[in-house]
Amino acid sequence: MKVTAIKTFFCRGDAREYFIVKVETDAGLHGLGEAGIVRWAGAIDHAVRHLADLVIGEDPFATERLWQRMFRGGFFPADRVYCCAISAIDIALWDIKGKATGMPVHKLLGGPVRDEVVCYPHVGGRDTAELVANCQAAVAEGWRFLRWDLPFGTTAPNVLNPRESVALAVERMAAVRAAVGDETGLCLDVHTRIGTADAIDLCRRLAPLQPFFVEDPLRSENPASYRTLERHVDVPIAAGEQWASKWSFREVIEEELVRYARIDLCIVGGLTEALKITHWCETHGIDIVPHNPLGPVSAAAGVALCMASTNVGVQEMPRAPGSVDTDLFPVQVRWRQGYAACRDQPGLGVEFNEQLAQTRTAAPRGWPPQLRRDDGAFNNW
Repeated sequence: MKVTAIKTFFCRGDAREYFIVKVETDAGLHGLGEAGIVRWAGAIDHAVRHLADLVIGEDPFATERLWQRMFRGGFFPADRVYCCAISAIDIALWDIKGKATGMPVHKLLGGPVRDEVVCYPHVGGRDTAELVANCQAAVAEGWRFLRWDLPFGTTAPNVLNPRESVALAVERMAAVRAAVGDETGLCLDVHTRIGTADAIDLCRRLAPLQPFFVEDPLRSENPASYRTLERHVDVPIAAGEQWASKWSFREVIEEELVRYARIDLCIVGGLTEALKITHWCETHGIDIVPHNPLGPVSAAAGVALCMASTNVGVQEMPRAPGSVDTDLFPVQVRWRQGYAACRDQPGLGVEFNEQLAQTRTAAPRGWPPQLRRDDGAFNNW
């Protein structure tokens, strides 16, 4: 069996845009992958087409050899753009391997160590009262974990004053904790929006509320910065969604600077690379929390990894699978009140309506709204 073609689809659904990659073979089998950082879709599309020169004509079972060639075959190691493209192709190759062997992907990864994977949704609110109401509604639907973003504050639209934002974040978590009780895991995503001093202040003030984790409290460019944070705070830290490849994770894993690894399978290099990072984390007592802000293919890959891995905290799942964009993705992972599970069918267990996607072609959205400090300085979004 050989790869014969690689196709890309950047399409619009009701929930979001999706960057789907389809790898075809001469055996009539195909696999689906998904690329992260959809705002960079134009560049990633070119990268996929470039990498196709290395993959077309090759055996889809040779995932490790193809990964190595794609990552370092151009002499210069792949950057985030190319790692997103590698991720999508690699996930699609694993989907093909499952279909060719008649096995679900999670069984190829080592087999199930759990029956289903606990997940958390994205919740939010324009103010504390609305956030509390939305969190209570999610708990009533069966979710055991909740996640929301660090608030900007109230200074002005798209303006973040760190001290105001930290105070508001503590106020909101206190209100949610009082409303939902101690049994629900609460996760705050800081989105790399504040500096080290403010991150330390935030984590210290959140500690009595027992968050399940505080996510990405620091910028991601220098993983070694987590050494400073780890010395000063006593809350579980999650990080890694912006890191591409195992090398970016090296310091935080080997020095045990985080409690949860936010591996994004659609950025880090696909299932081939994510599996290595996961097992590496296991040797250091670090659980994985796969980053999954994307679509059903990303979700299925993350759930497959979690089904086959011992060291799992929780799986990100913005919305309940099967509740949105079922016309584009008529078959998605199984779902039961806060829990996801792989389907017992070959491959990832996701189906994609290629014909419909071609009628919903989207253009890359470009830059997100620009966030700034109250003095006008640029701030991470």
